[in-house]
Amino acid sequence: MRIIRDYSFVTDQDRGAAAAIGNFDGVHLGHQSVIDLTRDIASEKGVPLGIMSFEPHPRQFFAPKAPAFRLMSAEARAHRLEKLGVERLYELPFNATLSALSPEDFAAKVIRDGLALTHVVVGADFCFGQGRKGDVEDLKRFGADMGFGVTVAELLHGDKGEVSSTAIREALAEGRPRDAQAMLGHWHRMDGEVIGGDQRGRELGYPTANMSIDGLHQPKMGVYAVLIDVLDGPHKGSYHGAASLGVRPMFGENKPNLETFIFDFKGDLYGTPISVGLVDYLRPEAKFDSLEALIAQMDADCAKARDLLAAL
Repeated sequence: MRIIRDYSFVTDQDRGAAAAIGNFDGVHLGHQSVIDLTRDIASEKGVPLGIMSFEPHPRQFFAPKAPAFRLMSAEARAHRLEKLGVERLYELPFNATLSALSPEDFAAKVIRDGLALTHVVVGADFCFGQGRKGDVEDLKRFGADMGFGVTVAELLHGDKGEVSSTAIREALAEGRPRDAQAMLGHWHRMDGEVIGGDQRGRELGYPTANMSIDGLHQPKMGVYAVLIDVLDGPHKGSYHGAASLGVRPMFGENKPNLETFIFDFKGDLYGTPISVGLVDYLRPEAKFDSLEALIAQMDADCAKARDLLAAL
């Protein structure tokens, strides 16, 4: 997959794709249905399958101090899209210049002149241009005038209503990772490099791979059964484990992070990119009367996690 981060200077091989447009946060089943529809159009036209997205997320651009809401980082999103067979990811910088384009200018300067897209696919609720003034009817009109096709994909509904990033955030905030998985079509994953910690886990007999969750939507704090993918290095592979998401109340006030104990693993992962998938919420964080009580609870957590993960 090729990633293009500028619509003004684009090589011929990166122009002319059929592309779905959106933020694709989480790359959930609704997003995947839009990508599948775009794939069929791209195949029919004999052009690359593309995605046009934006970085940072427009919501983040307009409200930088608002609580973190993203389900995945740009890197994790790109990794997921590549797995789905996307050939061109147009990850355009969302800045003052782009946000000031009128709907017509966006269609002309970005879609037609910059990327020369042959066809675009959007959701039924798609809005674009300065102040989100453009809608799907405007896009159809511009496409007819400017020479690119437009397809509007219907919103996807699951057993529990509309599949959306908002509904997935709610499920995660309430400690329902399996409900999130049903909407995502994959386990919700938190990706990042393993960072140094205070090594208390090692002293307790539970060495952990620690990861920052800065900039990401925070699921319910507590202990989870998890699936771990080590993405690079000599230990690359898939593992089972248990993870604590939170502030570690036994040890004072701490910044929230994710600490993952990988079952039956020995090795150094510092600086290694990993992906941790949340499977089951086991319990909330707690402050114990003693380290012995904490260790006993960790033993129980890991035993339960092993059983749950073995049943997958």
